Amino acid sequence: MESASYTTLSRQSGLLREMQVIANNIANAQTTGFKQEGVIFSEYVTSGDGGESISMADARVGKTSYLQGNLEPTGGAFDLAIEGEGYFLVDSNGEQRLTRAGAFSPSAVGTLVTMDGHAVLDEGGSPIFVPPGAADLFVAQDGTLSADGVPLGKIGVVRPNDPNGMIRESGVMFRADGGYEPVENPHVMQGFTEASNVDTILQMARMVEVQRAYEMGQSFVEREDERIRNALKSFVK
Repeated sequence: MESASYTTLSRQSGLLREMQVIANNIANAQTTGFKQEGVIFSEYVTSGDGGESISMADARVGKTSYLQGNLEPTGGAFDLAIEGEGYFLVDSNGEQRLTRAGAFSPSAVGTLVTMDGHAVLDEGGSPIFVPPGAADLFVAQDGTLSADGVPLGKIGVVRPNDPNGMIRESGVMFRADGGYEPVENPHVMQGFTEASNVDTILQMARMVEVQRAYEMGQSFVEREDERIRNALKSFVK
């Protein structure tokens, strides 16, 4: 296979990866707290037949848009959104994770949990307990949850030390290997949730562009394959 074919196939692989990411974005356009993903194309050089260098395309590096989504009113006592910087601190199988998805509710045992059943943590990393039958629930701007005027705990609102180094672990949860610190003056809004920040129109437009680029590459590969076959036939004759 010639260098041009190797290069085209590596580009095709990258375009396929981008198409999968775009499809996932569109599928999560209505997912609370979802952050739009993308891929970054880069070049790497490898050795081909005869020791010649071949420039290849690589699309393994992902990028995430951390722009705030629209804050949508729900009126739910346990629906929370963060205006500005910060992430809610939650527990995922014993590990602390960050999320902007604030559609919470009490579990059967009274622990405040996410829609996926992960415990919402306070500033010290402990689960928050909501007593059964608690009334007049109120969440202050700093994240303090109270019932009947009695504080139940302060929801952990943190920011990663390295925002660009966060790793998406599931649809709406991130791992901050670089650590995190509390947000000094968070702005937690009760009765709101943060919508997905996916721009559906732009994603659809990009999907069309990627599809066309993939079809062009496929056409080139087919023509190149036909050219090589014809050349081999002529050589055999």
